[in-house]
Amino acid sequence: MKTLHFSETINRPAEKVWNVMLEDKTYRQWTSAFNEGSHFEGSWEEGEKIMFLDPDGNGMVSTVAENRPHEFISIKHIGVIQDGVEDTESEEARKWAPAYENYTFTEKDGKTTVSVDMDIEGEYEEAFNEMWPEALRNLKNLAEI
Repeated sequence: MKTLHFSETINRPAEKVWNVMLEDKTYRQWTSAFNEGSHFEGSWEEGEKIMFLDPDGNGMVSTVAENRPHEFISIKHIGVIQDGVEDTESEEARKWAPAYENYTFTEKDGKTTVSVDMDIEGEYEEAFNEMWPEALRNLKNLAEI
């Protein structure tokens, strides 16, 4: 497994960027770069279960490994969801899980740099190298309104 890194500087304080990133309505907007209709179900609270889903209800089942508001959030992906069924045990799920997706928010002079570190299987690297910059531009545009 490989870790990809992306970042974007946004002309807003960390609290604003954090809220835009995690609130349901704006989450759906910035993550449209990955899949139109992307959304989450669950809680961003540390230790809680959260699911990242496409419009058909397929996606990833995860837990929030760490949550330091306005500074850092770590998501631990533990399995997949296919046709509404959670799978954390199959060979396919275990091939890449657990995988972490970490977001660091660094504020300086009212600007926030969002850094993303994402564990990924090689076969998905090219796609995420294209999607993440677009997603972070979407986040920047939403936060700077």
